[in-house]
Amino acid sequence: MVIKTKKILVPLDGSKNSIRGLDMAIHIARQSQGTVVALAVKTVPGIYAIHPLGFLDFNSMNDVKKLLSEAKVRAAKKGIDLTGKAIAGDPGYDIARFANNKKNGIDLVVIGARGMGAAKEIFLGSVSNYVLHKSKKPVLVVK
Repeated sequence: MVIKTKKILVPLDGSKNSIRGLDMAIHIARQSQGTVVALAVKTVPGIYAIHPLGFLDFNSMNDVKKLLSEAKVRAAKKGIDLTGKAIAGDPGYDIARFANNKKNGIDLVVIGARGMGAAKEIFLGSVSNYVLHKSKKPVLVVK
C-alpha cells in the first residue's frame, strides 16, 4: 500500500515546537512533492465563537498574519508551496475538524508536542493530544 502525502497540515502558534513541526512538514513535503497548509487557530472565549464578527482583536490577527507569512517564506526557501489559513475557535477541535474535512484534502497532520498552552503538560500538550485522538488522518507529533 502506497500512502501519498501530498497535502500536510501543520498547526502553528508561534512556539518553538510548532516551528519544529513546520520544519518537519516542509521536509516531508519535499520528499513527497507535496504542499503544506499552515493553520493558525486563535483561541476565542466560548460565547464569542458564535458571534459572526468573532472576538478578534486586530493586534493578535496581525501577529497571526506575520506568523503565517514567515512560515510561507520558510517553506519557499526550501521550494515548498505553503498556504496559510487563520481561524478563530478552539485549537484542538478546529485543527481536528480541518484535518477531517474531506474538502481540505489533508493527508497528514504534523503537530508540535507542546505549544503555547498555559499548562506545560508532562507528556503531550492538550491540543496535540486532542488532535492525535480525534483526527481521522495520520498525525506526526514532533518534539
